[in-house]
Amino acid sequence: MTLATGRPPHTRYFTVVDPSTGEAFDEAPDLRPEELDAVVDRARTAWHGWRADPAARRTALLAAADAVDGAAAALGPLLTREQGKPLTESYAEVTRTAARLRYFAGLDVETQPIEDDRPVRSRLRWRPLGPVAAIVPWNFPLQLASAKFAPALAAGNTVVLKPSPFTPLATRMLGSVLAGALPEGVLTIVTGREPLGARLASHPGIRHVTFTGSAATGRAVAAGAAASLARVTLELGGNDAAVLLDDVDVEEIADRLFWAAFRNCGQVCMAVKRVYAPSRLHARVVEALAHRAATTAVGPGLDPAARLGPVSNAPQLARVEHRTARALADGARAAAGGHRLDRPGYFFAPTILAGVPADSPVVTEEQFGPVLPVLPYDSLDEAVRAANGTGFGLGGSVWGTDLDRAAAVADRLECGTAWINHHAELSLAQPFAGAKDSGVGVAGGPWGLYGNLRPFVVHRPGEA
Repeated sequence: MTLATGRPPHTRYFTVVDPSTGEAFDEAPDLRPEELDAVVDRARTAWHGWRADPAARRTALLAAADAVDGAAAALGPLLTREQGKPLTESYAEVTRTAARLRYFAGLDVETQPIEDDRPVRSRLRWRPLGPVAAIVPWNFPLQLASAKFAPALAAGNTVVLKPSPFTPLATRMLGSVLAGALPEGVLTIVTGREPLGARLASHPGIRHVTFTGSAATGRAVAAGAAASLARVTLELGGNDAAVLLDDVDVEEIADRLFWAAFRNCGQVCMAVKRVYAPSRLHARVVEALAHRAATTAVGPGLDPAARLGPVSNAPQLARVEHRTARALADGARAAAGGHRLDRPGYFFAPTILAGVPADSPVVTEEQFGPVLPVLPYDSLDEAVRAANGTGFGLGGSVWGTDLDRAAAVADRLECGTAWINHHAELSLAQPFAGAKDSGVGVAGGPWGLYGNLRPFVVHRPGEA
């Protein structure tokens, strides 16, 4: 185990585990909640200078993007080591982080005239909010961090960023990389175990809390932020359904459908987590997906041959095991997988479930792992009702040959984003938001930028 050296005195640490071995390999500082006051004060102080010069912000963010690209060779392997995903996916995450910085650096905040019949000239301007708290989960530590700090910084706010205690190391390295491009106090990384996140979300000096995680924790974050009336943006996961129409070409879509469910070992908020197939095609869909599950190489993310890595941490592995065992006990059949792999680390066999009861937790709740139930339906109305029948509404997809018909079905899905013949693909320029228990607020594109600003209206007498 490589431990931190040159530790400051009196600093606490917690261990970080490699999910491919199940063993600790490094440590990260465990900030005490009471130490947050000084961090937020520095962010508040830095905000006054950072918000004042949009041109300097743009230059700094572009330099930050270049710095991230330059550090990819170090960031990628460290991210894989602590999170578990294949190295190619970690490099892609680093690339996406740099791209997001460039994208938001290129957006302008517009001053807009307000047209009315009064004898005054009114103009709408936009002002930054102040220090922003960004609380990030373990499935995409860098990508989701940048989804929060890039628009916040571009808008003129400062950010205090807390990564998951399961994946703090690459984020800390990212912070060191960005420190060369950003003024001191503009972006601060804090690591630690609970109640650090709760304290950050409820800190009176924070003006916006942006959080990605479970619905239960999101409600707690919102309650904490309410004490200081801070704005909240909550991305709270999903239980995305893929509805296959009766004209679908099963073999043509099988690879795309499989990877829409299993990328990052199924640990993607907007992954396909349920498949609804017409009864007459159900067996073929199960067979096609099971073949891919059984033949996909599973191994440590640093192994170039691995297409799927381990589940990212022990609690999540236990959750996946429990949901799968419950489904099997209720009568489901594992067409592939269904069990933990007999090797060190947190590996679970890619699993396709058939015959799953519709009320099984693996269907009604978010499993967030390499397990996919495939359910039959007899009528399209039945499939749409089932797809909309959970508390989540992040994304959904429809798969078929007749694109107009598929689009009509997609319009019936109760979610923030619907795809046709693909799933979970987002551009930096589009809004990302959920319905129902999948969240509050909007990320992505100009909407994400303006979500970090408040309107400010100036009235002046009209000219004669």
